[in-house]
Amino acid sequence: MSESELPPLTPETFWAILREEVSDQTVNQLLAYYLGYRYDPVEQAWDTRLVEESWRSEYPEPPDFIANRPPVVKLTRSIPTANKQLLKEKLGFPGYKIGEFTPRHTRRATAVNWLLSYLVEHGEA
Repeated sequence: MSESELPPLTPETFWAILREEVSDQTVNQLLAYYLGYRYDPVEQAWDTRLVEESWRSEYPEPPDFIANRPPVVKLTRSIPTANKQLLKEKLGFPGYKIGEFTPRHTRRATAVNWLLSYLVEHGEA
């Protein structure tokens, strides 16, 4: 999916991710794109020149963040401490109630927090 096909990084998109109105595949594509992964259709391979070395070496292709715990743990650890509460600060997200959430919900919340952090770190929030 090219950048123009991805949903914009807006509060509406973030809420749609949290409400599971955006597919897991699209969430993964957003994360991959903003981590720097680009698919080269001519080479039929991932171009990782824009991907930070620690991600590139561990994940030469974008991982499935929603289905797999290790890449989302790495994503969580890559969020600067000052940005860990952006879901609450920027969106007013109260969190999930006990018994209402699954690991998939938590991973989607982490994805949104990471994307918010990306915006803050790049002066776009």
